[in-house]
Amino acid sequence: MNIHPFAAVRPNVKDAASVASVPYDVVDTAEAKALAAGNPKSFLHVSRPEIDLPDGTDCSSPEAYAQARKALDALIADGTLVRDSEPRFYAYRQVMGSHSQTGIVATFDTKDYLAGVLKQHEKTRKDKEDDRTRHIETLAAHTGPAFLTYRDDPAIDAIVADACRRDPLYDFTAPDGIGHTVWEIASASACTADELVELFARIPVAYIADGHHRSAAAARYAKEHDFAGESRWFLAVIFPASQLRILAYNRLVKDLNGLSDYEFMSRLTENFTLGAGGSRHCRMYFKGEWQDLSWNVPAGTDVVGSLDVSYLQDRLLAPVLGIGDPRTDQRISFMGGIRGDAELAAKVDSGENAIAFAMEPVTVAEMMAIADAGAIMPPKSTWFEPKLRSGLFVHAV
Repeated sequence: MNIHPFAAVRPNVKDAASVASVPYDVVDTAEAKALAAGNPKSFLHVSRPEIDLPDGTDCSSPEAYAQARKALDALIADGTLVRDSEPRFYAYRQVMGSHSQTGIVATFDTKDYLAGVLKQHEKTRKDKEDDRTRHIETLAAHTGPAFLTYRDDPAIDAIVADACRRDPLYDFTAPDGIGHTVWEIASASACTADELVELFARIPVAYIADGHHRSAAAARYAKEHDFAGESRWFLAVIFPASQLRILAYNRLVKDLNGLSDYEFMSRLTENFTLGAGGSRHCRMYFKGEWQDLSWNVPAGTDVVGSLDVSYLQDRLLAPVLGIGDPRTDQRISFMGGIRGDAELAAKVDSGENAIAFAMEPVTVAEMMAIADAGAIMPPKSTWFEPKLRSGLFVHAV
């Protein structure tokens, strides 16, 4: 696997906390506008530029991409963002409650992505790839990092640990309580940088945990530019697998597909047990109460079919509730586990949905096994938390 130091465009020290923003794809326009209100330095002005355009402006319109470039240029022009004098690697630590994860900020080879060295576990949608590709093209930059993982390597861990004993470059706690700390690991001229490149060259594969559309768009952009110069490389943070935490990705269904409550419950119990009894389980919120559902995975089921979300889809959502393709069916929606049971229940109690399913999280080992098998997870299977902040690093292409 190839990694590469890069000359980051990044916040000056005093503005880092003001610039750092949640990723573009975890908030809608209204939420982004509220988060950026009163903060002209927020990177949401770059990643969700429609917040500075007339209401109703399409976030994938030419006007939105042009506004994103204008916002990025303005942050550079007023000194909020500065450019590194030479390429570097960085360490980036996030702390959320008792959980801590520390990764390496670098650029990664799009040729590795195309060759399958950077393994995927999700399908991508063309419209979302188109959006990210146009964003890169218009801004001449990767503005949000992909989130990668690899099987732990003690020698790499030692280099990161040594860097983290020095004074940090950035160290702040965001309004949501998540801590963010960044250290310089090495400049490209240092021996440590060469050592990191050599150590990663021995890592046979890595995995895209989050950021499949960013990665796919980066590869498309690189091909369109003949992999010349920095266009070949894309921005990511890579973490040891042992440090990652995956939360559940929960399901909400708008109606019972024409079934009465009695008919639905009768069909449900064909493949699920109410309460304990099986080796796998999830929870269902229906008619104002939570109930446990359990089941056993049939012998011989493949690694994808064994996932809780697959069993629910194959044995209930599709045959009983009529959700044939959860990627396109408007009767199903998804909610990251970070939002908790109360928000799921509220979506049902309001009448907006008929039923909610709180899933158990997929494990990192399951994610890797599926990627290694060249298989694809069902949509909305993994929710990684904490999310990488945008704006702390920009990779100019």
